Amino acid sequence: MAAILRLLLSVLLLSCMAAVSLSQGEEEEFSEELILKPLADRKVLAHFQFQSRAPPTRMYGHHHHLFPKALYQLVQKFRIREMELSFTQGRWNYERWGGFDPISSSNAKPPGVELWAVFDVPHDQVDASWKNLTHTLSGLFCASINFLESSTAYSAPDWGFRPFSGSLRYGSLPREAVCTENLTPWLKLLPCRDKAGLAALMDRPSIYRGFYHSQRLRLTSTEFGSTEVESGIAVDQTLTVVLQPTTSRRASMTYSSDSAPQPSWSLSSIFGRKVSGRCVLAKSSNVYIQVERGLMSKLKNLHAEDEGSGAGDIPFEKSWNNSGFELSIAPNRVIKEVNSLHDETPTVLYEYVIDNYSTSEPFDLGFTWNLPIIWSSPQAPLHASRFLMGSGNERGAISISLKATEASDGLWGADTTENSCMLRFNVFQVVPWYIKVYFHTLQVFVDEKPQSFMDVIERMRVSPSEDKVSPGLMEMAFKLPCHVKSVIFTLEFDKGFLHIDEYPPDANQGFDIPSAVISFPDFHASMHFLKDDSLNKSPVLSKFQERSLVLCYTEVLLVPLTTPDFSMPYNVITITCTVFALYFGTLLNVLRRRVDEEERLLKRKVKSMYKTLGPGTHVSSLMQIVWRSCMQPKV
Repeated sequence: MAAILRLLLSVLLLSCMAAVSLSQGEEEEFSEELILKPLADRKVLAHFQFQSRAPPTRMYGHHHHLFPKALYQLVQKFRIREMELSFTQGRWNYERWGGFDPISSSNAKPPGVELWAVFDVPHDQVDASWKNLTHTLSGLFCASINFLESSTAYSAPDWGFRPFSGSLRYGSLPREAVCTENLTPWLKLLPCRDKAGLAALMDRPSIYRGFYHSQRLRLTSTEFGSTEVESGIAVDQTLTVVLQPTTSRRASMTYSSDSAPQPSWSLSSIFGRKVSGRCVLAKSSNVYIQVERGLMSKLKNLHAEDEGSGAGDIPFEKSWNNSGFELSIAPNRVIKEVNSLHDETPTVLYEYVIDNYSTSEPFDLGFTWNLPIIWSSPQAPLHASRFLMGSGNERGAISISLKATEASDGLWGADTTENSCMLRFNVFQVVPWYIKVYFHTLQVFVDEKPQSFMDVIERMRVSPSEDKVSPGLMEMAFKLPCHVKSVIFTLEFDKGFLHIDEYPPDANQGFDIPSAVISFPDFHASMHFLKDDSLNKSPVLSKFQERSLVLCYTEVLLVPLTTPDFSMPYNVITITCTVFALYFGTLLNVLRRRVDEEERLLKRKVKSMYKTLGPGTHVSSLMQIVWRSCMQPKV
């Protein structure tokens, strides 16, 4: 009996140890991070990133303590492999804010709502899963995402947008207004919401008065055996805001408008709040100051000049107080980029650990400029813009123009020739069904010279629109010499006619064509740092080290269509009702009137009035005239 008890106890002890080891190896994680980066046009970029991870359901179960339950049910219900949803107000300025870095490549989104999802279901069930997903997200985020349910509002890209053929669906709503009703449900997915941690900085007026803000939700799942390694479900919630710091009067009076240094700022000045500590459920909570390559190059030159005049001998990469700027708080660590292929000067990150701060000692980082510095942000090889051509409400043309940027020369190198170096880029564009594009009218101009599209296009996939059924889809892969200066291609279209029930309430404003996506498959934005275990624990630094595809979005086009006179039904109804009222009123009056009865009634009233007055009373001349006219016999 004792031997059996010892055996049971040993088995129980081993099971407990296995459960503990399993819980330690596979557990939920939540982290919060904030990146602050000064921009070249006197603005500040604030990039919040919150990551939640849940281990595989097969090992951990269906119940979670940190991971949002609504998103877990979403993945299980619709078998989602990948999904990304973004709400954006404003347009990312690729020329001034950059287009060749991990933040701009992943978080610069088109205006309005953009949604794409990859499903792990049979091909004949993808459309049904997409429609159910749009309704669920619409209720979850208080938005009009359910409008993407219609087959005229979404498309199925093949290779021009993401490499998921058949199971990918893409849709966008350019005119969707973004407000706090969308941000509040987004914040409720965080364990501490906006009550503690870095999310407490999200003051609504501060965020929505910015030049650009985009809240994004990216979801990846390996729950359904689509990959060999089961990592569970990961959700990245990012909020990217471009803010304008306030300029003091003293600085504006000391310097002229051209030579004035950039406005200094702090967390309390741009957000109106301080960080009172981390979220207690967060595994890590860090704030980073990112100084990009162009600014570091300028500061390095200033430091070299100071060293030549006998200034300090502290290594520049380790100095957070230099001739260019000063930080109010010493960083916990300085992280330097290595293997920078674009320039000899790397990007530098100053790290601050929020665990060291509390309510009694809040974190309020300040950034003070000492000198006016002009630099440029890294840009993509080509800058894209899109516009309309033609006039009238019958036909027109769409033109996409791509021009080489100043940074393109440094990407190729000096030893490349026109034959050995080729530039490849993809164009993905969706047009509504009422914009009837004629794809045979495609014209391509390279360096302002017409070219045959067979010479510059490697492959092309076109899906013509079908009236009231599906939108038009165009995917093109271009291949051009590296040193090309400009590329322009145009497509002609006719404007369709809508039924009166299909017009929106603001039809006279025009109709939107969603942004086109320009991607460069040979270019990837990434940063590499020295190998350190702490870097692997930081989700944002891990994302920076991943190879993200360089892409950009064009402008949203506003196309005026022929609109009917919506006041005409009102006018017709009003006139018709007036005519019917006059006609039937007169007819009823004629049919119901009795002339003799009215005369007898009038004589009876006058006779009673005369008797009441009496023969001796004075009667006015008017009464006598009425009496005589009534008492005279008829002829």
